[in-house]
Amino acid sequence: MGIKFTSSAGGAKKSSLEQYTYKNGDNCVRLFGDLLPRYIYWVKGENDKNIPMECLSFDREKEAFVNVEKDWVREFYPDLKCGWSYSVQCIDPSDGKAKVFNLKKKLMDQILVAAEDLGDPTDVGAGWDIHFKRTKTGPNVYNVEYTLQTLKCQKGIRPLTDDEKSAVSAATPIDELLPRPTPDAQKELLERIMSAGAGADANTDESIEDEFDVA
Repeated sequence: MGIKFTSSAGGAKKSSLEQYTYKNGDNCVRLFGDLLPRYIYWVKGENDKNIPMECLSFDREKEAFVNVEKDWVREFYPDLKCGWSYSVQCIDPSDGKAKVFNLKKKLMDQILVAAEDLGDPTDVGAGWDIHFKRTKTGPNVYNVEYTLQTLKCQKGIRPLTDDEKSAVSAATPIDELLPRPTPDAQKELLERIMSAGAGADANTDESIEDEFDVA
């Protein structure tokens, strides 16, 4: 099936998946929508880049390892461990765009504590802006601390603006942006990676991977 000449983009369209990039120093985002719980393996792909592969033993809705579906990553790499990887969507105030916000575990723990007093940060009418600081603590990529700026968060309790509401309404649900693969699809990808001579990097520090955005 063809398309009208004047409606062509002239080339391959970029993915609609846009991720928030953490900045050194002060950061601010407004969270919205559902939280997506996952556990992820990091496997070295065909182009020698580390790619995230979801642990299918983990149930997103139950937030538990139920072992219902076949975990093919462990079949191919028995010694590989999966790591915590929770995501949610956010409004980036710097450009007003909706983006995927890949949470850091320590930051999420602080947000959950603050939510006990401030309420649900994703609430459209009574939510609050997430203010936090990213600080480098050493020369290595994993030497990073995340600190929630609670006083700024308290001042950021507010309803969404009309533009923010429009961005939220137009956003694709996060479980559609990051769909769960089928066991068969995961097996096929792993077989392709193995045949190309790539594989898991057993020496990779999981905290290092936490700092990389992998496309």
